[in-house]
Amino acid sequence: MSGVTSMSRWSDENGGLDFGLLALRLMLAAAMGAHGLMQVFGLFGGPGMAKFGTLLQGYGFSRNIEFLTWLTGITEVAGSVLLVLGLFTPLAAAGLLGVGISAVKAKWTGGFNPGAGYELELVLAVMAFALLFTGPGWYGLDRHTAWRRKPLGYAVGGLVLAVGGAAAVGSLF
Repeated sequence: MSGVTSMSRWSDENGGLDFGLLALRLMLAAAMGAHGLMQVFGLFGGPGMAKFGTLLQGYGFSRNIEFLTWLTGITEVAGSVLLVLGLFTPLAAAGLLGVGISAVKAKWTGGFNPGAGYELELVLAVMAFALLFTGPGWYGLDRHTAWRRKPLGYAVGGLVLAVGGAAAVGSLF
């Protein structure tokens, strides 16, 4: 039986891991993608661009608010689409991690307080961080890429990109 190739990922030794990574990717994509659609287009009862800009100003952002609203919304939506597909996962996870870092920093003074704090943003950022270091798993278009087989180098590059992006948002906006 050692020469037989399994047709099912469930019977392989990493099948559960790959399914878990798929679930993690899809949940992060659903949460961040819906949030981006709420911000940019006002879908799902969201605030839309103008109200989201006002919210960002309330968190201390004071310059280029319109650009920041677009940047945040498009990063969330595009990163989420890429995660659903399992395509360019390090880039998608880095973008969502950068947004998460910025959101946690903006809400930091609210503490770990349901409704006013940063706990949801922290969980989403950690999910993006985990995907950055694990890769997409088998169930994604990235399954035959170097960043799926050996994600560490790409993860470090993505981490630098995420932290650098969050720092740039903090200083430019």
